[in-house]
Order: sequence, then C-alpha cells, then structure tokens
Amino acid sequence: MPAQTLGASHLSPLHHASAPIRAILEKALEDRDITPAEAATLFRARGRDVAAIGAVADELRRRQVGDRVTFVQTRNINFTNICYTGCTFCAFGLPRQHPDAYAMTVEDVVHRAEEAQSWGCTEVCMQGGLNPLLGGDIYVRLVRAIKAAAPDIHIHAFSPFEIQYASQLQRRPVREVLLELKEAGLGSIPGTAAEILVPEVRQILTRNKLSTEVWIEIITTAHEVGLPSTATIMYGHVDGPEHWARHLAILRSIQQETGGFTEFVPLGFIYQNTRLYASGQARPGPTGRESLLMHAVARIMLGRWIPNIQVSWVKLGLPMAQMLLEAGANDFGGTLHDERISRSAGAETGEYVAPAEFERLILDLGRIPAERDTTYHILHEGPRYYDPAHPATMPGGQT
Repeated sequence: MPAQTLGASHLSPLHHASAPIRAILEKALEDRDITPAEAATLFRARGRDVAAIGAVADELRRRQVGDRVTFVQTRNINFTNICYTGCTFCAFGLPRQHPDAYAMTVEDVVHRAEEAQSWGCTEVCMQGGLNPLLGGDIYVRLVRAIKAAAPDIHIHAFSPFEIQYASQLQRRPVREVLLELKEAGLGSIPGTAAEILVPEVRQILTRNKLSTEVWIEIITTAHEVGLPSTATIMYGHVDGPEHWARHLAILRSIQQETGGFTEFVPLGFIYQNTRLYASGQARPGPTGRESLLMHAVARIMLGRWIPNIQVSWVKLGLPMAQMLLEAGANDFGGTLHDERISRSAGAETGEYVAPAEFERLILDLGRIPAERDTTYHILHEGPRYYDPAHPATMPGGQT
C-alpha cells in the first residue's frame, strides 16, 4: 500500500501525526531505510504519533511477512548459574560459594534435552554463567553429548560472551572454537550479551568485558562459518533513544553484510533483583510506550533486512506481548520450559507457555498461528493444539 493511501483518509493515523513523524513514516512506507537520527526521533514520540508509528509498523509487518504469527517449541537449559563476571544488570549469575549456586552435569543436560525431544520440542536453547570450574571444553562436550542422545534436536546455544570465554580458556581463535562447535552439532547461537552496542552504556553495564567490537567480531564470524544467530537488545535501564537507534543501525549493517540474523528480539530490562537498579543508576525497566516503540521502530528500521521481530513474553507478560503483535512483531518466541535468567531478575511471568495458549492468543488477533523451527521453516500452519470449540481443554505440551 503506497504511503499516500495510508495517509489519505482523515481517519488515518498518519493524518493525525506531527509533520516530522509523518515524513519519516512516509519514507518507511516507500520501502526506504530510515536513518539512525530518524529512528531516534520515532523513539521520542508521544501521543498520536505513537499510534501512527504502531500502525505503520503493522502495515510493514503485513507486507514483509504476512499474517502468520510464529512460535517454536523449545526448552531452555541454563546449565550453570556460577559466573565470575558480576554484571550489575544480571541477577542470575552467582559466585560459586553462594548456597543457590549450581552446575549441571553433562548427564543432567542430556537428560533435559531428551525430555524436551519427547515433549515435541524441536530446539534446546543453552546458556549459562561463565563458570571457571567447567573448563573451556564444556561447550563442545555438551553439544556432542546432546547430539549423541537426541540427534534430531536443534542446539541453539552459547552467547558471544560464552564463545569469547571458551576462546580465552583454550587459547584458540574464535573461528576455530565456532568451527569445532558447528562440527560437533551446534546449529545456531543466541545473539545475547549485546545489551546496548554503545561503548558508554556497556561500560556501565558490563565494565566492557565484552566490547562492542568483540561482540560484532564473534557474531560476524559465526555467520561466516555458517552458524546463524538471533539479534537482541536489552533496553530500559541507563539507555535512551539515541543509544537504541545506534544499536539498531549496527545490527542492520551486520545483516546487510552477512544475512546471518534469523530474528530480532527486544528484551526489556527486568530490574527488581539487580544491583544496577538497587544502586540507583537504572530506571525500573521500560514503560509500555517504550516497549511499543521498540518493536515498532525495529520493524520500520530492520524489517527489510531482518523480517522476523519477536516478542519476549517472559519480559513483557502475555497480554502486552499479544498487543505488540499488532505493532510490528510477528513471532511469539518459544515455549521455553524452565527459563531461569529472567525469573532470577524478578520477572513474574511463568516459565512455560503451552503451544495451545500461543495459538489461542494468535487466533484472538485474527492472525494465523504457525509452528516453526529455529531458522523459521514452517512446520505446521493453522491451529493444531488449541480447539476453539472446546477452549477449556487447552492441550499441547508438557505440564
């Protein structure tokens, strides 16, 4: 739909938008990339401008990916919470002397992967703390063991921070580490540990233990060796519109070069149990307006290059996540099973959502539910687990 069509009616959101916002949105509707400065302007929007941005993002979503809303059946395996780094925004990592510290054995992890496969999961997602007790080869040992026991399950694992750690402990180049993991059976990596890819913000969050440059190097190297990744942002702490815009611009540039990102996942800061918030440095997470704009502006700025925009229901809660599917997003994420990292920080949303519940919420929007795999191949389109004629039954997954 051309820009003038959306803006022609006096009822159109564009008609009520301010002139600067309208000009940026018309540019986006002409399928032209907006600049970081224009993205920052959108992020600062208020009132009717917010509604216009959401409407344009939803229109671009419809053009770029249609009316499907996808989800994946996955199990999270956070195999250790022992971590030496002490990032102030994280409440998951603990020193090894802490009474709640743990490290799963390889056998424990394999058992969880086998359970996940028996429940119908197509993916396990593994991340953990940087635990010096496990050794630099723990990552490849985990991948090999899971593949031996559950060869058909996709292993989506190990953030760039973990890859850097393995490289340092083994004194091997990142490329060698990634190639060994791929050969062992690693299918993709999460693009977490990105937080905000702006040095002045990272210095506060992580004391630059994983710099912007190193994160980019590891992600692009993963893409080069044939390991796709997600892309993320963690927002709502000591950051703001200019930082968000710069971050999205970096992701867009990487994708234009490598094409290796499968999706973009905004992650709102969960503040309750973090030292960053307790110290008075951070605000208490993003507002609803900020979350809406993050997903909508991501669609407007990234959608031509990264067409899949995911809602993190763990961070947002299911009702808010559902609403953002009408503001540019098209993916509901994963069933998760056992998510621990957000829960440690204070997230109140549950650790698991059944496929039937995803389908119920998607159908409620008048959209088409579709189960996918990690790299967005569609496994089934249409309701499979939820029966609208018998809504109280809610089948479809581990209980």
